[in-house]
Amino acid sequence: MTQATLGRNGVRVIAHRGASHDHPEHTLAAYRQAIADGADALECDVRLSADGRLVCVHDRRVERTSDGRGVVSALTYEELAALDFGGWKGEPHRGARVLLFEELLQEALGAGRPVGLAVETKHPTRAGGRLEAELVRMLRAYGLADGASGLVEVMSFSRNALTRLHRLAPGLPAVYLMERRLRPVRPPFAGHAGPGIELVRRDPGLVARLHAKGLRVRVWTVDEPADVELCLRLGVDTLITNRPREVRELVSGLLAER
Repeated sequence: MTQATLGRNGVRVIAHRGASHDHPEHTLAAYRQAIADGADALECDVRLSADGRLVCVHDRRVERTSDGRGVVSALTYEELAALDFGGWKGEPHRGARVLLFEELLQEALGAGRPVGLAVETKHPTRAGGRLEAELVRMLRAYGLADGASGLVEVMSFSRNALTRLHRLAPGLPAVYLMERRLRPVRPPFAGHAGPGIELVRRDPGLVARLHAKGLRVRVWTVDEPADVELCLRLGVDTLITNRPREVRELVSGLLAER
């Protein structure tokens, strides 16, 4: 297993859309900062453009994160690339274009140390299963689809998406993301469960129950020191955060005190 797979001190810190507290989400600046901050892995959301390009955009529409309008899947890559995705926290847009997943993949592979990718496929979308098929095709082109490197994980709130991903690339580690309580059945083909921090706050015993099912647990989005302490106390395996440097330092300090 790689260093990126194991994480420091056994607890992984994943940068949520990059170091997105400090830079616009899903931009090269955010991901390069996350790598510099020592994140074990980079989280991204992927969608398909109208012409089948895999782009890193969270929302169904582009209004929140760009100076344009429209649905991602209805815009071609050329149309998306003409938009400014550098707007952030009410500041003027700053000249960042839409990020292709392949560009992020190359950035992670060229980091000079093992840096993982945690890739969420967004649903529902008009692309349907083509989204997972294109993601696996891209990973296969880089020799990463069999999961042997330990560098890539796939994530989704959609059980159907996880099922498709398993059929296409059964070796890829999968994460079932959760906003509500997990049903009694085990999530399909997933070795990890990903509850949101609000759910963990309301039901701290959830982490132990998920571990009892044989699942590793990652929690999103963990930015506050009290939430980091709670997750470590409960034995959470992975933290997804907008603040990778601060959270990594806090994790190291808290674990050193034990």
